[in-house]
Amino acid sequence: MIGVDTNVLVRHLTGDDPEQSPRASAFFAERSAADPAAISIVTLVETVWVLIRGYGLPRERVHAIVRALCASRDVVVHHGASVIRALRDAEDVGCDLPDALIAHLGIDGGADGTVTFDRRAGRLPGMLYLAES
Repeated sequence: MIGVDTNVLVRHLTGDDPEQSPRASAFFAERSAADPAAISIVTLVETVWVLIRGYGLPRERVHAIVRALCASRDVVVHHGASVIRALRDAEDVGCDLPDALIAHLGIDGGADGTVTFDRRAGRLPGMLYLAES
């Protein structure tokens, strides 16, 4: 297994660079269940932000990409079960996936909750909206 940085994953997913994108795609084509690519939570979150904010992809399309990565036998997404739960909750609440990941990774790490000033994220399981007193 070999880890993947955000720039390699983005080049593969977008095909936006005539030199780097083919190399990134070739790297992924060489992956298998016996030798998968490893995508960390940091790489995943950066990729989500880049695709939505930098490339203007709709949230639904980015969520589909994340689901496909989690389902792939050639890729290991760290904390994959948490990512899938976070996707579901982000869609149910209408918040950003990174916020839902913060909530789920906190739960998985044993936190009683995670405080936030984000009202929408505060509706997520495991998030506690820190309201004014």
